[in-house]
Amino acid sequence: MRFIIAFLFLLCTQSLSAQPVMVAVAGNMKEAFAEIVAAYQTKKKSDLRVVYGSSGNFAAQIMNGAPFKLFIAADEHFPLELYKSGKTLDEGSVYAIGKLALISKKSFSTLSRPNKVELAKLISRANKVAIAKPELAPYGRAAVEYLKAEGLWDLAKDKLIYGDNIGVATMYVVSGAADIGFSALSLANSSELTSETAYTVLDSKQYEPIKQRMVLIKGAPAEAIDLYRFMQGPQAKSILQKFGYTTP
Repeated sequence: MRFIIAFLFLLCTQSLSAQPVMVAVAGNMKEAFAEIVAAYQTKKKSDLRVVYGSSGNFAAQIMNGAPFKLFIAADEHFPLELYKSGKTLDEGSVYAIGKLALISKKSFSTLSRPNKVELAKLISRANKVAIAKPELAPYGRAAVEYLKAEGLWDLAKDKLIYGDNIGVATMYVVSGAADIGFSALSLANSSELTSETAYTVLDSKQYEPIKQRMVLIKGAPAEAIDLYRFMQGPQAKSILQKFGYTTP
């Protein structure tokens, strides 16, 4: 009987140790992070489970006990709220600064650096304007700030359709559900999008800097800590810069 109990305990221990490391990643990072993980895995094989979504939703899930061990967010607010609530090892670190872009189907517009007047015309012509939910996604919040700073909010507000994260908002444009939309430059300039859509980088002075912070959750295993450190290294920074981010 003791042998059976010991054997079952060993099986349970092995099962727990074999569980993948859960990583929560903001939607704007999908293309860049896939490349970063591929580069990381060539150096050190790890069993990672990466989930993409909105920073606000991830923060709420982690507060309620979701088993994520590394949170790679699209802003600073949500990671720092988790830190203040005692959920993280420390304050984490800023790994990138994102840029806001406007995208459209090529059949609708080529978006060759439109000024305020041209933007107003685009919004007037558009059936819908896609953005991420500002209460959940920092890029959605930046889009609202931009529209208000440019004096275009009243023109656009009744045409807005909201995605839970920036990836969903971007896909609204790709699918034709919206003629134009606000996206992250890192998504807008990906090869998957540029075949069908056009984009322009928006003036970063018209919205608060999108400082993207990552944090390790308490109890993070060695694999999560290694990936966290890799994200701050030269190889990951080079990939982030390729996708349009500024790195610290």
